[in-house]
Amino acid sequence: MAFYYDQPSRTFSEYLLIPNLTTKACIPDNVQLRTPITRFRKGEIPFLQMNLPMTSAIMQSVSDHNLAIALAGCGGISFIYGSQSIAEQADMISKVKKYKAGFVDSDSNLTPQHTLGDVLRLKARTGHSTIAITENGQSNGKLMGIVTSRDYRENQMSESEPIAGFMTPRQSLVVAMEGVSLAEANETIWQHKLNCLPVIDKEDRLLHLVFRKDHDSLKEHPLELHDSNKQLIVGAGINTRDYKERVPALIEAGADIFCIDSSDGYSEWQAETIRYLKATFGERVKVGAGNVVDREGFLYLAEAGADFIKVGIGGGSICITREQKGIGRGQATSVIEVAAARQEYLDKTGIYVPVCSDGGIVHDYHIVLALAMGADFVMLGRYFARFDESPGRKVLIGGSFVKEYWGEGSSRARNWHRYDHHSETKAGKLEFEEGVDSFIPYAGRLKDNLDITVSKIKSTMCNCGALTIPELQQKARLTTVSSTTIVEGGAHDVIQKERSSQGMAQGR
Repeated sequence: MAFYYDQPSRTFSEYLLIPNLTTKACIPDNVQLRTPITRFRKGEIPFLQMNLPMTSAIMQSVSDHNLAIALAGCGGISFIYGSQSIAEQADMISKVKKYKAGFVDSDSNLTPQHTLGDVLRLKARTGHSTIAITENGQSNGKLMGIVTSRDYRENQMSESEPIAGFMTPRQSLVVAMEGVSLAEANETIWQHKLNCLPVIDKEDRLLHLVFRKDHDSLKEHPLELHDSNKQLIVGAGINTRDYKERVPALIEAGADIFCIDSSDGYSEWQAETIRYLKATFGERVKVGAGNVVDREGFLYLAEAGADFIKVGIGGGSICITREQKGIGRGQATSVIEVAAARQEYLDKTGIYVPVCSDGGIVHDYHIVLALAMGADFVMLGRYFARFDESPGRKVLIGGSFVKEYWGEGSSRARNWHRYDHHSETKAGKLEFEEGVDSFIPYAGRLKDNLDITVSKIKSTMCNCGALTIPELQQKARLTTVSSTTIVEGGAHDVIQKERSSQGMAQGR
């Protein structure tokens, strides 16, 4: 007969944190939010960690290259959606990796015999304002000079004028020699007030370019998440159907980590995908899996080799899986049980598998609750879809700006690869939807909003007497709340001035 859980599953809104002693050391500036995203053996350092416990959802309306760049600059990771062609997804990954770097391979190159017209056309096509001039027009050719927008006047020079006549020649350039460290290159840039420093070998062949703007970006974004070459870290969503073709292309484009995107991850398809990727590429490929809601699902994917495991079915604002299929569980209960299973797995194997809470976040404090309950980081869709950097259109409706937001389980996403046992019908639609197409209030720039959210997270952790996420998980005390407690927790029995003014304005 069917198994029955004797307790109802609960959501984050049914819990509150009980304050612990706030010591004088517990101030927001001392809080560190660094957290692992890949499995590691106890006592060792994780292969990949984030400076912010937040990732963006694998959704068309959330995670493209623009949002990935903005979020990595703040210390988190985006998983660029996989419900597009392999070439399109690889191109987005490549744009993130090329956005900035330490040593950059020049991919905008011309010869001295090319013309100003060639410069303008190349600039329009690539967006690059610095063009390396080499003897053969190749990225590794003998360096002859550099052209930037300061070297020509677009409206006052003939487009037929050869580059040799206006470029900054090699003999006038400050260069660095092969073997220079990134720190030394940046010091040279500052000493000579350069925007770009070419790195060459002893035969004057161009090896790399180092840009001042990349160094400036790191100073402006101290939590920026980057690799050893100062390129931004970016993830990619994959499915359990075309991973044998998709993953190699995404590796080539520079993807740092992958995540299988599915509404239900407790499946043989996911285990098979993980094992294939590990057997084919070894430990250099990191892949998360999910979603699951209980001990059994977690242990199944952990034993298959998943580097992190996502928790949550049907809790997202855009998701109607529970409504359509009756499958799911309250997000808080899911995280608590999976975190306990993670500890069980750690005790048994000595391996720590990070847990991602995906869905159910309505208020900023819910992020702290998820972390306190055992999640190492959260994945957010609606939160990030509101911002300028997300792909959804910004439209004006009823006097207010909103952004489009649709689920990967909606017909609009056309994402049948997400469902292992579903197929495209003859009409070109899903058999039924597990997500909706909607609007959400527009909120402005990512960083402006994220700074406020992070401030709340740190302040709440201080109230709990914790300066790190592991410390929060050890010290946190939680209590369930009644429906009347929730009402009591908000403004009540008063007439708020802002709302009152709005009401009077509408009356006029």
